[in-house]
Amino acid sequence: MPALYLYVNDTLSDWEPGHILAELRSGRYLKDQSLRYDVRLCGRTMDTITTMGGLHLKPDELIANIHPGTGDLLLLPGADTWLDPAQAPVIAKVKEVLASEAVVAAICGATLGLANAGLLDDRPHTSNDPAALKMFCPGYHGERFYVNEPAVTDGNLITASGLAPVEFAYHIFRRLDVMSPAALDAWHNLFTTREPEFFYALMTSLAHRDTSHGRSQ
Repeated sequence: MPALYLYVNDTLSDWEPGHILAELRSGRYLKDQSLRYDVRLCGRTMDTITTMGGLHLKPDELIANIHPGTGDLLLLPGADTWLDPAQAPVIAKVKEVLASEAVVAAICGATLGLANAGLLDDRPHTSNDPAALKMFCPGYHGERFYVNEPAVTDGNLITASGLAPVEFAYHIFRRLDVMSPAALDAWHNLFTTREPEFFYALMTSLAHRDTSHGRSQ
């Protein structure tokens, strides 16, 4: 089973990883159940963190000890603490994972942490606003690669604005190739337009999927 490593950090923005966690863990819209992900919480320390919404999350393991491989995902939600110097070991692990075959996905404040470390200086990316990157990230020099889109995929790195959790999830599902094209398009259209026709299109897209590995609950 592939692994989804969710980096949990104080003030984590609860809403940003929600769609990704729900769909990759449940497998309800995936091509088949063998593509479901094992969700692992990883932290800079093993201390319990408190999300922006007041949830208390206990890491399963240290982020320094993870070794994501092909098909795995390192998911970096936003938080108010990404520019804290204490995040340096986390940024070092992100750099290591970017050099592997795993996928790294960063949204909102996490993109600031990557930008300030120079990890976005030479590749297409997005964030909340290019002016904000320049204002808050003195180590950022990648403005010529900034793309004014809700989410951007460049190789094994996905970046997104904190206002675009649906597009963030869409890019991740597409990059991981876990949904059929019809299911992915219907899912995205349903969550962006809220029109019932796309719910039925999504259900239709699942009619012939591989269920040999069991049905979602």
